Amino acid sequence: MTKKLTWIIWGLSASCLSAPVIASALESGLGTNGIDALKLHQPPYNLIGRKIAIGQVEIGRPGMFGWDKAVSKNRAISLAAVFLRNGPAKSNSGVDPHAYNVAGVMVSQDKALPGVAPGARLYSSAVGSTKNMGQPEECLSAQHIALQNGGDVRAINFSFGEPLSRDPRPEAILDGNALLTLCVDWSSRVHDVLYAIAGNQGKGGIPIPTDNFNGVNVAFSSRRGGVFNKVDVANLAGVNQGVSGRLAGREFDLDGRRAISLVAPGNNITLLNPDGKLNKVTGTSFAAPQVTATVAVLQELADRQMRTKQPHWSIDARRHQVMKAVLLNSADKILDSGDGLRLGMTRTLIDKQNQNWLDSDAYKDPKIPLDAQMGAGHLNAFRSYQQFIAGQWQPSAAVPAIGWDYGTVDVGASVDYILAKPLKQGSFVALTLSWNRLVELNDKNKNQQYDVGENFRDRGLNNLDLYLVKADAQSSDASAVCSSISQIDSVEHIFCPVAASGNYKIRVQFRQKLNEATQPYSLAWWSVPIN
Repeated sequence: MTKKLTWIIWGLSASCLSAPVIASALESGLGTNGIDALKLHQPPYNLIGRKIAIGQVEIGRPGMFGWDKAVSKNRAISLAAVFLRNGPAKSNSGVDPHAYNVAGVMVSQDKALPGVAPGARLYSSAVGSTKNMGQPEECLSAQHIALQNGGDVRAINFSFGEPLSRDPRPEAILDGNALLTLCVDWSSRVHDVLYAIAGNQGKGGIPIPTDNFNGVNVAFSSRRGGVFNKVDVANLAGVNQGVSGRLAGREFDLDGRRAISLVAPGNNITLLNPDGKLNKVTGTSFAAPQVTATVAVLQELADRQMRTKQPHWSIDARRHQVMKAVLLNSADKILDSGDGLRLGMTRTLIDKQNQNWLDSDAYKDPKIPLDAQMGAGHLNAFRSYQQFIAGQWQPSAAVPAIGWDYGTVDVGASVDYILAKPLKQGSFVALTLSWNRLVELNDKNKNQQYDVGENFRDRGLNNLDLYLVKADAQSSDASAVCSSISQIDSVEHIFCPVAASGNYKIRVQFRQKLNEATQPYSLAWWSVPIN
């Protein structure tokens, strides 16, 4: 019982084990009122994450059919493999309903309640009871999952976290230097995997590793009028929402760096329990795996495009920075009125104070790329598909109205993407730039893997800026129509209206060097041309 309680405490969720509920896939958050993923399962898209490996790390693990008695009557969730940390899982040991629910969000093959990516290969590791385990074992588990499928795992889900009270550092704060946070940022780069982290939730929260730079932190939404379009009250508020200063750095990232990247459905979600019965659940635990599994769906598309040798597709499509930029840039902010000027967005997302993105400091202040509560907006899997299918376009030639790229920029230099067609007055432009904090492993035994007892070196975050400028403009600062110039975030994000029809270009600028002189980055853009 103690172990079970531990799992419930450290999992970012609340479950209601109430009377059976009547459910449908639409109610689960996968339909048009949620993330609109079901459309992608159907023709002509036929995307369910086939052959794409994704991962799950939690305190417990989902039961595996044929291995654990708890799921002996339920075949809805098919797992590629289950582990205890970095070794094989013991039969009937460490099985946890919370982990099963989270796995179901990703890969359930139940016809009434499918997962976001029912065709994906899910590898799951249980860290084990938190009594004897901590961040070193959690890092070991994450690394083990990242190395599965021949080292080709595209995204890893964290629906758990560590409280600062358990961090061994004296006066621990959310400065990005907890071992598990450093591990996540190191693994993101070395294993090229996107980490989707359940956002800090509830007073005191479970904040580590939500102070990561290279992953995606997910808050959760609740329904209004049947549509998932409001940041749920159980998410932690932003720094400015009347929170006392003493909590800064304890519940929220140091220096005002934004902790939330995306919002996904998470209130009163219907999921399958191990015994096959239905369960209504709430929490960021069930929002994060929707992001993880959306990556699987998009990566099936990428593999298909490369296999059939489509133009403007390369191995860069697999990079975690590309996935991050695509997901954030395609997020819903403000409902489009039907004229396409707001990029076809399907809902207006509001925060806990009932304010929308246009009310936010992120919209008004170029130094703030993301909203404290909403991040870049609400996950929309179908819009992510639209962003991604536009393909990779390099700055050597003019680029279309929608696209993405993975490239490099040298310190003191800039890279310009000239939009081929003039932009329409009054239309919005969405631009997202993503790059990594550089974390290196202090590899004592030189085996190129993290081992318990080793640690990491933070080499900092190079400072990149993002601009929309007129096509004939020379300098960025004086002539920028819109800009995102944060000095502390690993993302720059622009969502701004075009004041006058005309020709424009997107500029990526490498402002200040903290580590290497050449910085890899990913850029995604979405604009409205004059036809």
